[in-house]
Amino acid sequence: MNIPSNTSPPRTRNGSKKTGRSKTGRSRVPASPVVPDPTREIAYDIVRGVIENRRMLETTLGRSQEAREAEPRDRAAAHRLGAATLRHLGTLSTVLEPFLRKQPPEPVRIALLIGTCQLLFLETPPHAAVGTTVNLLRRRELAPFAGLANAVLRKIATQGEALLTGLDQERLNIPGWLWSSWKYLGPGVGRRIARGLEQEAPLDLTLKPDAPPMEDGIVLPTGSVRFPAGTRVPELPGFEEGVFWVQDAAATLPARLLAAKPGERVADLCAAPGGKTAQLACTGAQVTALERDPSRMERLKENLTRLKLDTVKTVCADAAAWQPDAPLDAVLLDAPCSATGTARRHPDALWIKRPRDLTALVEAQTGLLAAAARMLKPGGRLVYAVCSLQQEEGPEQARKIAGQFGLKADPIKPEEMQDIPEALTPEGWVRTHPGLWPDLGGMDGFFAARFIKEG
Repeated sequence: MNIPSNTSPPRTRNGSKKTGRSKTGRSRVPASPVVPDPTREIAYDIVRGVIENRRMLETTLGRSQEAREAEPRDRAAAHRLGAATLRHLGTLSTVLEPFLRKQPPEPVRIALLIGTCQLLFLETPPHAAVGTTVNLLRRRELAPFAGLANAVLRKIATQGEALLTGLDQERLNIPGWLWSSWKYLGPGVGRRIARGLEQEAPLDLTLKPDAPPMEDGIVLPTGSVRFPAGTRVPELPGFEEGVFWVQDAAATLPARLLAAKPGERVADLCAAPGGKTAQLACTGAQVTALERDPSRMERLKENLTRLKLDTVKTVCADAAAWQPDAPLDAVLLDAPCSATGTARRHPDALWIKRPRDLTALVEAQTGLLAAAARMLKPGGRLVYAVCSLQQEEGPEQARKIAGQFGLKADPIKPEEMQDIPEALTPEGWVRTHPGLWPDLGGMDGFFAARFIKEG
């Protein structure tokens, strides 16, 4: 991706180009004008939010007044620049280190990381990457470090991709605790995942059962339709008519495994943004969608309205406390989790989580599983899913729950996974990860297990 430049070569009053040297002949930063640059400003705030405050990328975009007021093109470019910097964060830090005799303040280092990312991974012209970084520091009242940025980034621009030779980028771009935690997945799987995280994720769509085929997209083995990264969803044919919704191919599996039937009473817990709810509604089941966050509930309702799925009942409530009027036939619980499986789309997920965060998440998941079991009638089905690659939230949780709360394991059968057999585990669970389908563009990481209510 080529991040556009908002700067032009500085000129003197008579129109001639200024040089990069003072009267004494010493190098100095070009006296370029400090011009507004929403792309770099927003990207800078995104990366700072993740590194300094462990704040999600989307949270920064949602809170930033500048991001809300930016043109859609600038906002999208900022998102991609910030995400690219986070995607290559370990490599960028390693490349940058030899050029710094001592560590600058963290806000300065973050600006240098963004500039280096543009030079090495985004095909940004050197003058644009250097100039916009220098101007960024000036706008953020870090002008004393403008000369450092100018000198360091010019050296990196000169050496270019040679700086990447010999680096184990796959290992560098994954935090150490995550790299170690993925060993349970098997030899080499962690490296396959890291390789899958290097590229921006494509766009996957789920079509309504009666929707006409979509042109230009690639139909995946699971039936999802895939478009290149950066595709503008509202411009695709059928968007206004509500014939499709955005949903990663791996995310379609949990609802499919629930196998809802027409007329069955089904609940989708933690339902926003609504892709799984839409899948369930399209089966003809009587669907209740729960979401406790009011803003996420609004997004869920907006999506269901566009899709014309007005039979879904929406409830803004905490699934851990809610009870249906009568026992349900089936429940889908896509539980809140560490979201490490979504790092293709959300590379910030790798850097905002810590091992200690898993304890509270697992406890909350267990509480939701207990609540889901109470909702079911005897013989009712429960699918538990998380978009996590972590053992504590997937296999360990499934083993612990089997036999508790009146639930027994209902292993998923090979014939249910014929279109993606590599995702079926010996235990009868589903495990996807970003290292699968490398030739097709990969997929998110999901874990799913199925249970039946005894009694």
